[in-house]
This record gives sequence, structure tokens and C-alpha cells, in this order.
Amino acid sequence: MSQNFGREANLRGSLLMVAAMAGFAVEDMFLKSAALQMPTGEVISLFGLGGMVIFALLTRLRGEAVLPPALLSRPMLVRSGFEITGRLFYALAITLTPLSVASAILQATPLVVVAGAAVFFGEVVGWRRWAAIVAGFCGVLLIIRPGWDGFDALSILTVIGLIGFAGRDLATRAAPPALSNMQLGVVGFAMLTIAGLIILVVNGDYRVPGGAGLIRVAAATVVGVAAYTALTAAMRTGEVSAVTPFRYTRLLFALILGAVVFGERPDALTLIGSAIVVGSGIYVLTQSRRVIR
Repeated sequence: MSQNFGREANLRGSLLMVAAMAGFAVEDMFLKSAALQMPTGEVISLFGLGGMVIFALLTRLRGEAVLPPALLSRPMLVRSGFEITGRLFYALAITLTPLSVASAILQATPLVVVAGAAVFFGEVVGWRRWAAIVAGFCGVLLIIRPGWDGFDALSILTVIGLIGFAGRDLATRAAPPALSNMQLGVVGFAMLTIAGLIILVVNGDYRVPGGAGLIRVAAATVVGVAAYTALTAAMRTGEVSAVTPFRYTRLLFALILGAVVFGERPDALTLIGSAIVVGSGIYVLTQSRRVIR
């Protein structure tokens, strides 16, 4: 049975979503800043460990098992593999490439999820949404510009990361419904810890973290957990069709933080590509909701 939400609930949900996206952009900013002072793998593993501990405590406060047997189910193992891929490559992307560019490419994730749902779950995707998906992918190509002057091969890191996140979201649909968002949060940050350790092993670069770097990682952890909580509340407060499009405000916050904190100045093609990706994503998400109704 569908749940009916009023205008006030949709407004609250939308504001919570905006707050969550602002939090995620600030989290990325702190992680990128920390990576300027500490090895990237160290930053990511400490961030993952901190988030995992916080979510484990929240899980226990809810009277739930931190590591239930359902975590070892096949869908969850597949989800964990995609989670590691997504978090590993996106974490590398935000530390090695401009924050605004990485955030812009990441906005194509919902398009990949919808396309994957059609291919793997047999969901009906009409020609209009397929056209929007193709347009969104063209927007991504405008941002990364393969084969053009100004092409940065490191931008492929974000593309691999968004494929990992899309795979994670698709695998979540098949995950045991008994798992709570807090338990999934524990798993998510645990996978981030593993991703950071992978980078440490590959690079072989470890040093005793300094105070400033640790403060930035701690700030990213607190803000990240708060953003995740706001995201969960948003999806449970208003209609999906009303709330989900506000995910794209993350790009706006990333552009502002990238310019103010890191002095980034995206060029015209990046801005045009970003607009195409965002517009395509909003169309696909809202059109999908109309089809369901």
C-alpha cells in the first residue's frame, strides 16, 4: 500500500535532503583537505574506522546486532564488493582530482541505476527515459572529454566509483530486508576502511598522523554520519518523487566549496556537462515515479 505524504512532509523531506547533500559535500571537502597532509589511504581508512565505530554504537543503542548473519548472504557479499569499488575509487577521485569535477561525474549514478534496473531486474524503461539516460552519459563525456585537450585520465577514477555505487544500490534491492539502515551503515564504513587499507598496502606510505589531519578526518566522520542520518530521514519523510531530485544540490555545494576552499574554476564544458547530467537525472527520476503511479 502506498503511503500518502502531505505538502509539509515533502517540504521537510526536501530540506533534510538538501542538508544531507550539503553534509556530504563538506565531508568530501574535509577528506580532500586531510589528504593534503596525510597519505590518502590513511585518511580513508581512519575515516572508515571512525564511521564504522559510530554506526556500531548506534546499532547497539537500537538493540540490534552489529554483525547479523544476514551480512554473509550472497546479495550482501556482492553489495560489499561494489561498495569497496565505489568508495575506493571515489575517495581517490576527490583527493586527486578537482572536487567539483568528481562531484559532477558522480551525479550520473542514478542514471546508471535506472539502466541497470532495466537490464538486471527487467524494469520497464520507456524511450523517453532511455533518451534522458543517453543524454546524461553524453554530459559525463563532456566533463571528462576523452581524447580532447584538457582530458584528465584521473577523472576515470570517478567513473569507476560511480559504477561501484550504482552496483551497490542495485545489490541493495536484493539485500535481506531485515537489515536496518544502521547495520548497512556499519557495513558501508567497514568497506571504506578496507578500501583505505588497500591503498596503504599498494602505496606503502604510512606515517604517524598529525593533529591537523586527524581533526579534519574527525570532522569528516561526524559530518558524514550526520549527513547519512539526514539522508535516511529524508527518504522516510516525503514522497520519493518530491525528495530525491534534491540529491543534485550536492553538486552546487561541491562547486561552491571547490571554488572557495581549493580555488577551483570549472570551465564552460564542465558546467554544461554538469547541467546535462543533472537535468537528465531529474527527468529520469520524476518520470520513473509517474510511470509507477
